[in-house]
Amino acid sequence: MLLIGELIQLRAMEPADLNLLYRWENDTSIWSVSGTLAPFSRYVLEEFVSQAHQDIYTNKQLRLMIDLRYYDEEDGVTEEVRSIGCVDLFDFDPKNRRAGIGVLIANRADRGKGYATEALHLLIDYGFDMLDLHGFYSNVRVDNENSVALFKKLGFEVSGLKQDWLYEQGKYYDEYLLQLIRKG
Repeated sequence: MLLIGELIQLRAMEPADLNLLYRWENDTSIWSVSGTLAPFSRYVLEEFVSQAHQDIYTNKQLRLMIDLRYYDEEDGVTEEVRSIGCVDLFDFDPKNRRAGIGVLIANRADRGKGYATEALHLLIDYGFDMLDLHGFYSNVRVDNENSVALFKKLGFEVSGLKQDWLYEQGKYYDEYLLQLIRKG
């Protein structure tokens, strides 16, 4: 699968992505947004990548790599790509036609440039058009203002507040439940 936007493309994970995923999943600076509590082994990630080819109806999740596209100005064709993050559908529920959605732009230098917006937009369109989803949800810590703004820009609305929901380093944090429901 390849979903192509103006700045990025989304593609299925490949075995060659293992080292990148290992680095990202074990980056403790993002554990608070991913809910990670312990490091991932290469073995576990190899298994995850090897199962990624299975149908979303079997796995109940889908992770796609976000590749930044570089263009040759003269030819107007893609010359090179660089993986900058990933986007996920999880808790896929075909009966109720919903799924959770999340995004990671791994390197801080790549954030704030519209890549996450475009990646989520492509995945939302895929979910509505190909999977016939009725809605998406995302759980975002209230103090993660950039992520809250990102989801709101894409049409998500705050539908709930979970008070003292997350505990980290001796302190509780509130978390929003954001939803995007297909209109019409």
